[in-house]
Amino acid sequence: MSIKRHITHVIVLALLVISTATSYAQPNVIVIVIDDAGFTDLGAYGSEINTPAIDSLAESGVMFSNFHAGPTCAPSRAMLMTGVPSHRAGLATLNHLRPEEHAGHPAYQGELAPDVPTIAEHLQAAGYASYITGKWHLGHSPQSLPVARGFDRSFILDASGADNWSQRSYLPQYEQADWFEGAERGTLPDDFYSSEFLVDKTIEYIDQTPAGQPFFSVIGFQAIHIPVQAPREFIDRYNGVYDEGWEVLRQRRHQAAIARGLIPADAQLGPVPDVLRRWEDLSARERERSIRSMQVNAGMLEAMDYHVGRLLDHLKTSGDYDNTVFMVLSDNGPEHNHPTADAGFRLWLWLEGFSQDIETLGEPGSYASIGPEWAIAAGAGGSLFKFHASEGGTRVPLVMSGPGIPSSGALHPFSFITDLVPTILELTGAEALDSGPAFTGRSLVDVLQGRAQSVYGPEDAVSLEASGQSAVFKGDYKLVRNLDLYGDGVWRLHNVVQDPGETRDLSAELPELFADMMREYELYTAEYGVLPMPPGYSGQQMIAEATTRQIIAKYGMMLLVAVFGVVLALLILFYVLFKRPFRSIH
Repeated sequence: MSIKRHITHVIVLALLVISTATSYAQPNVIVIVIDDAGFTDLGAYGSEINTPAIDSLAESGVMFSNFHAGPTCAPSRAMLMTGVPSHRAGLATLNHLRPEEHAGHPAYQGELAPDVPTIAEHLQAAGYASYITGKWHLGHSPQSLPVARGFDRSFILDASGADNWSQRSYLPQYEQADWFEGAERGTLPDDFYSSEFLVDKTIEYIDQTPAGQPFFSVIGFQAIHIPVQAPREFIDRYNGVYDEGWEVLRQRRHQAAIARGLIPADAQLGPVPDVLRRWEDLSARERERSIRSMQVNAGMLEAMDYHVGRLLDHLKTSGDYDNTVFMVLSDNGPEHNHPTADAGFRLWLWLEGFSQDIETLGEPGSYASIGPEWAIAAGAGGSLFKFHASEGGTRVPLVMSGPGIPSSGALHPFSFITDLVPTILELTGAEALDSGPAFTGRSLVDVLQGRAQSVYGPEDAVSLEASGQSAVFKGDYKLVRNLDLYGDGVWRLHNVVQDPGETRDLSAELPELFADMMREYELYTAEYGVLPMPPGYSGQQMIAEATTRQIIAKYGMMLLVAVFGVVLALLILFYVLFKRPFRSIH
């Protein structure tokens, strides 16, 4: 009897130890950042693009219908990494969009502020191994590379983008593709394709994690940033899919988002800028190029998802999958820029050896982009696209899955990219470092676990600004201003819960709310050092001027010699053709 009792006690004690160990095991965390995906680009959000791996995470977890990022990449990534506004983190805007008047200001440093800890630094102090692969875009000075900001292993690109097939720049503003492995310049393999390589590196880092140590990993994919490029087998899967044009696609995506309960059933499509082309006005050749470009875009996203699937399969085989929290998001809305429409940029592409052939578009050596018309279709739940504070530029997908996240379908509370740092800390049980500013973001855990219906109260305001593109969220409402090519600088008030397309300006109907939200924005600009844009500022013009300068700096002498050669050849030809008539006159 005593032996039985002894055995029982041992079993109970063992079960207690196992139970305790299980309940206190810290989960791994993997953050997957898609570059420039629109609100309806993922299959789970209503897309025709095949994304089964990410869709499986949405099915086992949740997808947010009212999640917002910044309108551009570096500010969004700064907020994702720190949980504070981009200005406080030192990256108010992209370096090549920063006017001279803003240089030297703390909010416009162009790299992470040294006194603002990253999520990797918080987790590193809590015993996590931390890794990052892919796009960083938060500085490459020794003090701002990932290895100086809490990441143990890293292979990153510190630029807004790069070629996906080789180690070369995609914009004249960059002399080279700034890849770094740890603290040193990195070299890409000969068989490089961005999505495949980044997942391979991530798996390599995870497999080298000491047994029992939890890990935090970020993958910053280049998909689907320009230049859109993908293996041909992925591109060809979309033959015929886009033949009806962008207006038809936008309607289909919008209806699909409604059918999934992501936007209200009576939500209207946002306005289309007058300067955008109509599908019916395109020539047959223009349609062919446009269709193929969108196929490449879709193929690039599916290829990325395929490699995400490889990662998920690997984690299932290793036994890490069930104890891993996954977060999948986009850094901003879809990319509308169409650089190949600019003559100066086409000259740079020719000088660099990029191909524009429709038959090989997306393959190595090619350069493609989808342009504003397809982009506005990709963000069908809102209005406009990247670089704008409208819903199409800032409302993006967020999928979360893993331990502590019950399967709940779509969640509708407003949430912001700064919320992810405190959410990760609560899910892991890690404490925030005492140094650095307080988070402005809030944990999503109570909403995820059904204990709360909202993240922010009706009186809580959340503001953003990037190159003059500005917004304030408060309750169901949003105050928004857009500048530059597709904006007019006018502040407008919308109920973005009922009207995500921002079709109805409520400023005149709700003057007190309008005034209140303007005060909120003024408080935000004062607290975080938001500077006004100089008169006549144009980001498009800055990029065009920088392109011209870089072409002259790199190819000026060659072009001058070429022009001189052409002129000399013409003079010789002129002499040969007309020398006899000249002699006869004499």
